[in-house]
Amino acid sequence: MPGKFRQYFRDKKEDAQDYFGNSGVIGKFVALVLLVYLLVTVVLGIYWSSEPETFSVREHTRAVANEMQREPVTGFATTVTMIRIAETLLNKPGGYLSNDIFPPGIWLDNQPSWEFGVLVQLRDLSRAMRKDISRSQSQSAEDPDLIIAEPQFHFDSGSWAIPSTEAEYRRGIAALKRYLDRLSSPEQSNAQFFARADNLGNWLADLETRLGSLSRTLGESVGKASVSDAVANVDSDNPLIEETGGSDIKTPWTKIDDVFYEARGSSWALLHIFRAIEVDFRKVLQDKNAISSVKQVIIELEGAQGEMWSPVILNGSGFGVLANHSLTMAAYLSRANAAISDMRDLLSRG
Repeated sequence: MPGKFRQYFRDKKEDAQDYFGNSGVIGKFVALVLLVYLLVTVVLGIYWSSEPETFSVREHTRAVANEMQREPVTGFATTVTMIRIAETLLNKPGGYLSNDIFPPGIWLDNQPSWEFGVLVQLRDLSRAMRKDISRSQSQSAEDPDLIIAEPQFHFDSGSWAIPSTEAEYRRGIAALKRYLDRLSSPEQSNAQFFARADNLGNWLADLETRLGSLSRTLGESVGKASVSDAVANVDSDNPLIEETGGSDIKTPWTKIDDVFYEARGSSWALLHIFRAIEVDFRKVLQDKNAISSVKQVIIELEGAQGEMWSPVILNGSGFGVLANHSLTMAAYLSRANAAISDMRDLLSRG
């Protein structure tokens, strides 16, 4: 009997060793798989975080016109540019990331902020196209394809399923392509693009508020006094009394890079839009002596797309040792906004 017990326990010991030995191999295999997965997602995340390159609007317009075998009529450049901008959102490295729920997309916040900046400009222009540019007067009917395109680009930017954001935006792109086909077709005359000063001025008025808000938020990276507090502290009875300052408004440090990349996305989209406007609105810009203002806007937006050499968005004080990327971006956008204001003034003159 004692020999049987010894043999029994010896067998159990060997079974336990085999079990834990196999478990160790399985554990190492799982750890290796996780390590490879993390490495792949990190590399993909870096690649997906790269911003799309700018493109030549004139060359792209000529290429699309040749492909369609059409003449690039007035409005052709603006419409194909809108389509290219929307397609870039969906087809850039990593695709559309704002609605991702899996790594590495869910870990990235700079690219979704860039996408939102682009999307805001696409939405504003599609609304202007539907509301003003495609209509001869206030009593004119809206274009049937722009009626579809405008709300599609206003669809929830974070929806990932049933329906997905990508599917809704593709419907908007398809509607823009139908509008472009009718606009450039000699047989169809029911699509219009009115390159008038008032139509352009209405869109520029909305754009001024967009850029003004972005510039303000970028400037708040180092903190700024509240205007409302400053006004509240004014003593109307005795202007010589010292005014007491209020609390500073400052962008949270976790949001500084998000605001910066939203501005980068907006300036990327606007750079191409203004290059298209320079083509389609050339006659009215020349008549109003506003070509130089458009050129100034384009120059400032090109500066806002300068190469990023720092791996992180630096937030040094305004006159400190380290750079402040937000203030640099705010300077470019503020100068572009000033040129847009001059442009509106010129367009409004008779």
